[in-house]
Amino acid sequence: MASRSIAKGEASPSPEVEGLMRHVRGCARLLALALACAFCVAAHLLTRALRMQSHWPQRCLGWTARICGAVVELRGRPLAHDVLFVSNHTSWLDIPIIAGATGTAFVANSGVRDWPLIGWLAGLNNTVYVDRTDRKGVQAQIDIIRQALARHQPIAIFPEGTTSNGLDLLPFKPSLLEVLASTPRAIRVQPLRIDYGAARDLAWIDDEPAPRNAWRVLTRPGRFVVRLECLDPFSPAEIGDRKAVAAEARRRILAASARSPSGV
Repeated sequence: MASRSIAKGEASPSPEVEGLMRHVRGCARLLALALACAFCVAAHLLTRALRMQSHWPQRCLGWTARICGAVVELRGRPLAHDVLFVSNHTSWLDIPIIAGATGTAFVANSGVRDWPLIGWLAGLNNTVYVDRTDRKGVQAQIDIIRQALARHQPIAIFPEGTTSNGLDLLPFKPSLLEVLASTPRAIRVQPLRIDYGAARDLAWIDDEPAPRNAWRVLTRPGRFVVRLECLDPFSPAEIGDRKAVAAEARRRILAASARSPSGV
């Protein structure tokens, strides 16, 4: 038994070797992401030049999640159009995970548009940009989202307004849900629950710089399962105003979390 313990101890990599392995893993994933993006962008531009509908942005985001180590376990069926997805928010990985599984575009802070590469790729996925700091311009932001819904584009929002730790669901901010008060057609709300399980340590919280969090994700060993649960959709007209809709979506996500041993 002693000889086995020694052998097992000797097989464990030193901190220096482990650090090198993490660095190599991160660089390998960065290279894989660059190659996947280059291929998908070229395929997307070619498809659009042929005046065909392109699903390459969705594929690119799905591959991004996979390259970063996420294995998405989809439960339920996401609506394909005339839907506003409402989801809890844990990490920037939520975006490629949800988009890869549903084909949705997102409502994002206008600052994302200026991020190198990421902003450009987000634009390819029809991202709707709003300025969350401009409280006086909320109506203009709602009009932008309404125009996207008018094109049958599925839209997803994170009404917490920021990321949380995956255990405590923050209050939902209802302001952008005002878009549901007047739409060109009946739009349903479908709550989504995203759960990282044992990998919730990847949550982007506590003012952690974006590059540091991204590097933590890219260097994390192995794969991890992320459960994306598509809950039953509902008609906002049957619920009430935007505050009632926000409360109902949050209630359904909390109820789904209570049924899961891993929490939100």
